[in-house]
Amino acid sequence: MKFLLRLLTWWNGQTLGTQIFTARKGVKVGEDEQGNVYYQTADGKRRWVIYNGEVEASRISPDWHGWMHFTYPEPPTKQPLPHKSWELPHKDNRTGLADAYVPAGSIRRASLIERRDYEAWQPE
Repeated sequence: MKFLLRLLTWWNGQTLGTQIFTARKGVKVGEDEQGNVYYQTADGKRRWVIYNGEVEASRISPDWHGWMHFTYPEPPTKQPLPHKSWELPHKDNRTGLADAYVPAGSIRRASLIERRDYEAWQPE
């Protein structure tokens, strides 16, 4: 069953086809803090990532994202990008999850359901 899942699904990690292609043509370039492993072909024309866990594109940090899209020629392992003191660490997209950002006034905030800090418009 596990073999069949690897053969047919892509959201649980790499498929069997990706694993074979990576073994044949992939050159490991580096790994990020989440355990994602980055590869490219020997000629540098193709770049890809093998996710550590769930396949979610927002789990790629901005440094590696720039390299993946050919914005930066060198990967962050060889030439790290300078970071400003005010930059926050990268977080993956939490939309749709329980710990997602909920703005003030949203009906998803339980505290605002009890007390309304606005008055609904009523026609005269």
